[in-house]
Amino acid sequence: MTDSTSPQTIGGLRGWLMSSAPQSTLQARCQRGYLSWLAFRANPIAMTGLVIILLLVLMAIFAPLLTSSNGLEPDLQNRLQPFSAEHWLGTDQLGRDIYDRIVWGSRITLYIVGLVSVIVVPIGLAIGTIAGYLGGWVDNVLMRITDIFLAFPRLILALALVAALGPGLENAVLAIALTTWSPYARIARAEVLTIRNAEFILAAQSQGASTFRILRRHVVPICLSSVIVRLTLDMAGIILTAAGLGFLGLGAQPPLPEWGAMISTGRQLLLDQWWVPTVPGIAIFVVSLGFCLLGDGLRDALDPKNTDT
Repeated sequence: MTDSTSPQTIGGLRGWLMSSAPQSTLQARCQRGYLSWLAFRANPIAMTGLVIILLLVLMAIFAPLLTSSNGLEPDLQNRLQPFSAEHWLGTDQLGRDIYDRIVWGSRITLYIVGLVSVIVVPIGLAIGTIAGYLGGWVDNVLMRITDIFLAFPRLILALALVAALGPGLENAVLAIALTTWSPYARIARAEVLTIRNAEFILAAQSQGASTFRILRRHVVPICLSSVIVRLTLDMAGIILTAAGLGFLGLGAQPPLPEWGAMISTGRQLLLDQWWVPTVPGIAIFVVSLGFCLLGDGLRDALDPKNTDT
């Protein structure tokens, strides 16, 4: 006997994903994800952002295949060469190929973005959900701490932290993470305040579920989509903050091909050899734009009001 909800009886996998009566939690979750993807795919701006980010990821993964050098070794005989068939984006003041350094620098950019994301999302979710769910003095204490971090401009606070920790890529990532988590805590708290008295939360409480289980199984999944959208939109700010720290010599240290540091070392050549600082600036702009477009598309796709059922 064939199950009425199997792909064979309702038109394959797409029919299973579009079924009006899901038969399991897995099917319901897959349906929600598929509908979100359809909404996202229908947005050309969002798809443009996705393509840019995918190209960045592929460039970072296949950097050894896309470059002829590691972008670190100087070649003084080829200093400040303009665009050519041999050097597509020219060379810098030490003769290093700028194209190679841009490609290898994409790994540093993704490293910064990924590590900051791994740090700020758990911290923001933990503080926001606990404050919103427990309320009272716990909420007051956690939110006042959050307000302290929100009161300072992100770059200024990051500069102070890096100055205290010392220059370096890892310290810059830690400083950016410590100055970025507060908006996620606010978003998570706002989400929790709207659902903490919902029937499914009260039902879980009446069945004896612990606070940790309720937060983990019921509260955090609801808050996660909003936090992910905010994180994607914040990626541009994270990249710009990292580039600013690199520009000031507090981020990745030479000879690492970090894009902000590349702008810093080439800024004196802007009038004569303009490509040295301009090309990494364009790379920062394009990647930041890609994350902004991607985040805008995710915001529309993950909004239940914009999802057709």
